[in-house]
Amino acid sequence: MKTTALALATATAATCLATAGVAAAQSTQSPAKPTAPQAAVPPGYQIVTLPNANVPNFQRRVVYCPSGKYVLGGGGEAQGNGAILVGSFPTPDGRGWIALGRQIGYDTVGISAYAICAS
Repeated sequence: MKTTALALATATAATCLATAGVAAAQSTQSPAKPTAPQAAVPPGYQIVTLPNANVPNFQRRVVYCPSGKYVLGGGGEAQGNGAILVGSFPTPDGRGWIALGRQIGYDTVGISAYAICAS
């Protein structure tokens, strides 16, 4: 009985010391700024941009990914007074992004398109 009690007391003491050591080690870290987890970037990640250009209302502007890459997402921007982005979606083959828009009171609209690509 004494041997079991002694073994239990020794194990408890060792656990307490180990826990105290971990707590002491953790308290030495700077609490000022925790590190943010890093997001995994897909192989061949690249953003491709088709800069702003004036085009007729509702004309599609298409930006394509480089050879061997496919679109993961994208977007578009309509620029001008009363400009509206009407559509923003991937190409049917998954190799690029389409953006189109219109500008109220004008025949043309400024459209930019963006594609997020990866291998």
